[in-house]
Amino acid sequence: MSDTPLVRVARFLDRTTAEGPGERSAIWVQGCSIRCAGCFNPHLFGTRGGTPTTPESLADRVVAAGTSGVTLLGGEPFEQAAGLAAVAAGVRRAGLTVMTFTGYEYAYLRSSADEHVAALLSATDLLVAGPFRQDLIDRDRPWVGSTNQEFLHLTGRLADVTGPDRLEVTVSAAGDIAVNGWADSDTLDALLAGLPAGRARPSDH
Repeated sequence: MSDTPLVRVARFLDRTTAEGPGERSAIWVQGCSIRCAGCFNPHLFGTRGGTPTTPESLADRVVAAGTSGVTLLGGEPFEQAAGLAAVAAGVRRAGLTVMTFTGYEYAYLRSSADEHVAALLSATDLLVAGPFRQDLIDRDRPWVGSTNQEFLHLTGRLADVTGPDRLEVTVSAAGDIAVNGWADSDTLDALLAGLPAGRARPSDH
């Protein structure tokens, strides 16, 4: 993996129950050209920022966390397909599972001539595909924001996609507050009301 591009990591969460089935690690990448209107992560649109990180170290950190696998989010994972394919392959070699969120349609990814896109698809067990649509809010299924988004079981390893949506709130030693999981804007506003300006940072799928 030494010649594989570094991954621009916006956030790494060692353990979460809000970003897929079971307890998982989660990696948010920096950069997304799709820029869905109403996205909870507009701060991840630009390619500047993030911490360039080797795929090897990311895979090792997921394995060391002792969770059931990793969820790849963003930003847009398929715009860093080469590095994340290497991460996913490393995680899979350790017997863990990979869940990947993308704003691209599955048919578009399948038709891509990019070998790295194909490699990331091949190393993904559960793909959640499609852009977020503000006019199609999904209040029934876990983890997705709109009803057009598809759950695609690329293997049989993550067949259970039932369960409640969860919100997780973490507070750092410096007092910074991060929120991950899915909620509508009214719920988030109520949750974060009264917090000091600039201390709360949503980091959603």
